[in-house]
Amino acid sequence: MNTKQGFDNRKYLKIQSEHIRERIRMFGDKLYLEFGGKLFDDLHAARVLPGFEPDSKLRMLLQLQDIAELIIVISAVDIVKNKMREDIGIPYDVDVLRLASKFTSRGLYVSSVVITHYTGQEAATAFKTKLEKQGFKVYLHYIIEGYPSHVDHILSPEGFGRNDYVETTRPLVVVTAPGPGSGKMATCLSQLYNDNLRGIKAGYAKFETFPIWNLSLNHPVNLAYEAATADLNDVNMIDPFHLEAYGETTVNYNRDIEIFPVLSAMFEGIYGESIYKSPTDMGVNMAGYCIFDDAVVIEAAKQEIVRRYYNTVDKLVLDQAKDEEVYKIQLLMKQANVTKDDRLVAVAAKKRAEETGVPAAAIELSDGTIITSKTTDFLGASAALLLNALKHLAGVDHSVKLISPEELVPIQDLKVRFLHGKNPRLHTDEVLIALALASRSDLKARESLEMIPKLRGCQVHTTVMLTEVDRHTFNRLGVDLTSEPISNIRKW
Repeated sequence: MNTKQGFDNRKYLKIQSEHIRERIRMFGDKLYLEFGGKLFDDLHAARVLPGFEPDSKLRMLLQLQDIAELIIVISAVDIVKNKMREDIGIPYDVDVLRLASKFTSRGLYVSSVVITHYTGQEAATAFKTKLEKQGFKVYLHYIIEGYPSHVDHILSPEGFGRNDYVETTRPLVVVTAPGPGSGKMATCLSQLYNDNLRGIKAGYAKFETFPIWNLSLNHPVNLAYEAATADLNDVNMIDPFHLEAYGETTVNYNRDIEIFPVLSAMFEGIYGESIYKSPTDMGVNMAGYCIFDDAVVIEAAKQEIVRRYYNTVDKLVLDQAKDEEVYKIQLLMKQANVTKDDRLVAVAAKKRAEETGVPAAAIELSDGTIITSKTTDFLGASAALLLNALKHLAGVDHSVKLISPEELVPIQDLKVRFLHGKNPRLHTDEVLIALALASRSDLKARESLEMIPKLRGCQVHTTVMLTEVDRHTFNRLGVDLTSEPISNIRKW
């Protein structure tokens, strides 16, 4: 595992906030900024741009908190469908409240929530009432017939004119959402139209970290973005509008390029002229200027593509992904000149499984050391792996038993006899609890337990797919996990 850094986070915070301030001034001190990606816990960016901190975008916004307010957008369709955020396992409507709470606790001003695609859905109406009882201003935006291509209708009293006008008070209005498809762009455009009717000259810009516009089309960082959005079928493309306008090659993605002629027509309808000549012009992302070691970033991005491959194949086995997503990532691997064997922990885990004939696991520590484990009578391979890794980090000899078999037997008995489980082996969360209990009287167990923070950022691979409990534990530990697409056979 490469611990070198290739991204200057301090520089990023400085120049990104400065660039947004410049864009605000360009539009006379009122800018709607469509904010794509995750403001909190942007782990993808942290993985492909070593040195990028997961909360960098939030910290950047905090530098603008005196002039910024936030609008959180959620689609009524997603409320009805109870759409989930896969990364944290909560519905979009719950995430709206979580985001509002986190923003507010960090000193950012959340001015309102906009419910888009509203057609009177009962669940959306109930959510609006719930938000209002908690003190939120809530606005409704409606489905517009012919959106986005019927520009004349959209820019009319029956189009954007039907939408509630969102009252804003600050120069920078950040429009964010729990996930894609929420209606952020339409919310921004609706505001531009309605502001213009009121004599307010506001601007629009888009903040997407990926693809990075000033890296090459096939740079592994941009390929990793395609791998991450394989389910959306996003495709990176050369921005033809930017090339024609400026003679400069830049990278954008298909959805923004396809929608740009429509956006340009909308801008002309609102302002009398198009304020941008290309989709790249609309962006404000400065991340590409903060890469100082391209080789480090390239290697990190290649590893991310392989991780995305394994995770997508696992989802395919669980009927949570389509064949086309796997095929796409396989093609991206070829473009990036990377194979499954470039994930060293996967190679090590599979070798250990072949040698022992039982499920195995491997972890790569921050210094590059790879440690393996196998399934035993008492522990699953993942639980054994945690103990092996923590012992190594604490300098405890591998032969030392941190938890005696006598202490494990009652736990196994509890699982099988009283909780009616079929697998007596301890899961990852259970073995950590057992280790914590052992640490009360055993110095080596206590020293090993104290090593848990050093697991963050480590790479793990298992030769069978894990239970939800084990995946959740690794996620909370900050470990990057992949697995072979093989069901965990009951006998193990």
